[in-house]
Amino acid sequence: MEQELNVNLQVILIRTNSMASPAKILTYLIILYNVNVGTEKQTEDAETEDDLETSGTDEDDDLTVRGPSTVATSTFTKHIEYKLSKIEADDLPKKKWKYTWEVPAADISNCKWVGTGECFLKDDDLSSNYGLKQKLYKHWLDVYKTSGGNDFHSSKQRWFFSLCNSYRDILHGEKKPFYHKGLEEDSKIMDAYLMHSLNHIFRTRDLVRKNNAKIDKHQMSGKEEILPGDNFLDQGFTRPKILILLPLRSIALRVIERLIQLTPANSKVNVEQIDRFYKDFGSEEVSSDEEEEQSKNAKTKKPSKPSDHQSLFKGDTRDDFMIGIKFTRKTIKLYGDFYSSDIIVASPLELMTKFGKAEKNKELDTDYLSSIEVVIIDHADVISLQNWSFLTSVVERLNHIPSKQHGTNVMRIRQWYLDGFARFYRQTIILGYYLNPDMNALFNHHCVNYQGKVKSVREHRGVLPKVLSQVRQIYERFDANSIADVDDARLEYFEKKSYGVLAVPLGEVALNNIEVKLEFCKGCFDDQN
Repeated sequence: MEQELNVNLQVILIRTNSMASPAKILTYLIILYNVNVGTEKQTEDAETEDDLETSGTDEDDDLTVRGPSTVATSTFTKHIEYKLSKIEADDLPKKKWKYTWEVPAADISNCKWVGTGECFLKDDDLSSNYGLKQKLYKHWLDVYKTSGGNDFHSSKQRWFFSLCNSYRDILHGEKKPFYHKGLEEDSKIMDAYLMHSLNHIFRTRDLVRKNNAKIDKHQMSGKEEILPGDNFLDQGFTRPKILILLPLRSIALRVIERLIQLTPANSKVNVEQIDRFYKDFGSEEVSSDEEEEQSKNAKTKKPSKPSDHQSLFKGDTRDDFMIGIKFTRKTIKLYGDFYSSDIIVASPLELMTKFGKAEKNKELDTDYLSSIEVVIIDHADVISLQNWSFLTSVVERLNHIPSKQHGTNVMRIRQWYLDGFARFYRQTIILGYYLNPDMNALFNHHCVNYQGKVKSVREHRGVLPKVLSQVRQIYERFDANSIADVDDARLEYFEKKSYGVLAVPLGEVALNNIEVKLEFCKGCFDDQN
């Protein structure tokens, strides 16, 4: 082992430039030490990306997008192979992005898409695969036609997939959800980001498999020449690449079911643990007797809750869940070990629970979040009514250098992982029915993808000019010692200054036997109590 350590040490130092800081070299050495000392402690479940037997895919495993007469590099390859300089990395967290272009948002009135950098939205070649792997594209097209679609090129899901495939951070706060009479639109957006996730996973896996084949071929040739290591940097610290954050188990059920449906048939010959999945997350299937009973009750009883409430809270509404999904050559493995999974679907609450356990027990960790390359936050409006600070904490803990070694070949870790630049390559997609300051803050301060940003913007025309009897609006300024005292200072100002003005007219209304109730809420949590 000592001889092996010395050899690997030399190679590691070759991979660092002469100007590398002592801290960075120390990081390399810690990782290298864990590789040699910790590998013996890995379990059989800690499967890595270079698992050749379980990583085979279709025959079109090239990493290019084939057109009629040309071959262009895929956006996936361009994104991961870009070499970010230290100057660029230092500038990204404090950079003020300028939105330089805009295009109308299809099917959304008074809404447009704005983005940074150059506009990448152009008419794609109708004969191309839009950046998808050939087998994924064919399967998606079949699913689209089976559902009654006839113009995939102009469809909303194809268009939104092009946004995702740009690998830019996306903020879409105008997505009409399924629980607000927006089932069709919600499903189209979901299809797009799920196909983007599958495409990213399959391309990552194919790159590893191809490099494995090249290395095996070179070893079998008996040549003594050393292959250049930079050509085989194709992995992160751990295997999981996609993180999907959702608020409720019932929504996770919809997403995972659709993910399985969108996976090509030859990649899902077997779906492991599906019965356990339906037991844990509930099934949307309702027996004919139950359906008839529900129909009778709907006719005789007036619902106590509005329709959007009934749709959202139908099914399992628990918000503590986390499940790993692994794709092998012909199998989808649900409930896989997190370190051997490709996709992790979780709620912010459950991840916060994992963080707490890892802090108390040093044998536990959450290093499976160290190499996440695509984060999808769907139904952010619902999450904002749970506990948004949990979501912010989860995003802040992504892409940290792991505390342990988890079976990865350190010589094939991409350089930007070792440099600590992973968060600048991570794509974050935030989807919700509306926007609030917390969502904007997360997008502006924690989404630092070097590719840039795209977001939807609605132009509100307003209704005040249409009001016949003009409403007088008064804005008053008050002082507070600190941001922590703002709520108390606002209430105190209201009681001493504003309430006196309202007391007389409110008293007159009360004398006419009309109930008057005035509530002061500083946030949604107070309103719920």
